Amino acid sequence: MQDLEQILLQLSDDLKEIKANLQSLKKSRTEVFKESWIDGQDVRVALNIGQRTLQTLRTSGLLPYSQFSGKCYYKISDLETLLNSNYSRKPQKQTP
Repeated sequence: MQDLEQILLQLSDDLKEIKANLQSLKKSRTEVFKESWIDGQDVRVALNIGQRTLQTLRTSGLLPYSQFSGKCYYKISDLETLLNSNYSRKPQKQTP
């Protein structure tokens, strides 16, 4: 009888651990999604641009987006690509 009790307690502990792992996995997947997409407000703050400039980037095709319920979302990787493609390194002037 005590063996059965031990087995049930161990099974209960194992189920709690599985549940905690599943919740952690679900949370991490949600966090990954939130980190990979941002809305227009976050883009404007990050790039220090206005609504019209952001719209120009969208309509010109320079910044891909997804639209849902009238709100635009942008991939962080697309922002990085845009910034990298416009990166220029000016040579430093030599002082005599």
